[in-house]
Amino acid sequence: MVLRARLAASLCGLAVAFASPVLAEDALPKLGPNAVPLSTDSAYLREAPAPDYWVLSPFARAQFTSSACSIAAVTAAVNGLAGLPALAEDTILSQPELLEATGLPLWAELSAEGGDGVTFDQLAEFTAAAFTAREMPYAVTTMHPSTDDAATLDALRDALAANEASADDAVLVYFNQGVVTGDWDGPHVSPIGAYDAARDRVLILEVDQDWYTPYWTPVPVLLQAMLRPAPADQGVLEGQTGGLVIIQPQG
Repeated sequence: MVLRARLAASLCGLAVAFASPVLAEDALPKLGPNAVPLSTDSAYLREAPAPDYWVLSPFARAQFTSSACSIAAVTAAVNGLAGLPALAEDTILSQPELLEATGLPLWAELSAEGGDGVTFDQLAEFTAAAFTAREMPYAVTTMHPSTDDAATLDALRDALAANEASADDAVLVYFNQGVVTGDWDGPHVSPIGAYDAARDRVLILEVDQDWYTPYWTPVPVLLQAMLRPAPADQGVLEGQTGGLVIIQPQG
């Protein structure tokens, strides 16, 4: 969630790279082996209906501060499930507008530049508050895994498959971004765009768009990313683990 430390490290690394060509050879690739960008592998979107992708991807916008991944992900879900506004005079809901509509000063504080970011439980709480504020009848539930075993993987696949079946629901994932991308070690939130069951992989609609575009990652890797505790340098988020926040129609 707090990405500014990585930015500072990257800028320092760039300056050192110019001074020392040897160190440039040690630069990390944009994505590690656990992530494949959608731009190089879009086969699933040509093979399957992928209803969540087409509903959510137009609204998955860049987080408006370095700590605002939660509000960016929730705004994408609210806009995607609401659909494009009917009238020409209506604008698409922005992240600051949704923060104002929910009337939660704590969420605004945590999402501001330099904010701490949210815990997993806060993500679920704030997601429910956002749909209530928009008078959208959706229920919010969670899957918060605690073990890396076959039963948990099966449950995760079942949840992803249920979400993939229609465009009537949405899923947000709270995960350690670095487990997937091979870079920054810290908690992050983004919407899930698709589940490719045949290849056992999930598409992350990244809101950290200063750094990434959507990418695929294997489901077992996503589980590992949800289970990895936030490190000590994440302050109040130290020890946080992740999971799924599931948004479904009520009734």
